[in-house]
Amino acid sequence: QVQLVESGGGLVQAGDSLRLSCAASGGTFSSRAMGWFRQAPGKGREFVATISWGDDRTYYAGSAKGRFTISRDNAKSMVYLQMNSLKGEDTAVYYCAASRAVWSLRISDSASDVGSWGQGTQVIVSS
Repeated sequence: QVQLVESGGGLVQAGDSLRLSCAASGGTFSSRAMGWFRQAPGKGREFVATISWGDDRTYYAGSAKGRFTISRDNAKSMVYLQMNSLKGEDTAVYYCAASRAVWSLRISDSASDVGSWGQGTQVIVSS
């Protein structure tokens, strides 16, 4: 399976931007769908965005659409989450995820098809 390490979290002001990075190693990164999830304090883990393995098709949660952009660089085995116009409710630990199966078009909202998780990176948005 793929090993994932996130970075880029931190403390920002409402309205600021932040880019999260996820470095993948040890597996067939380019053949897997990748995604970002988040978990706010006292809440369950929720889907944020996912990107397909081949044509970089993207899907977003309603809360992320129009503000967040997921992208990948297969040559570097990296996935990114560009977050703009951050709000207090975006405060959470953000997790990178890789699909269990290869040739996946996306990771499901339920995360039932996730094969690997990163350790998470904290994002705090001060309003």
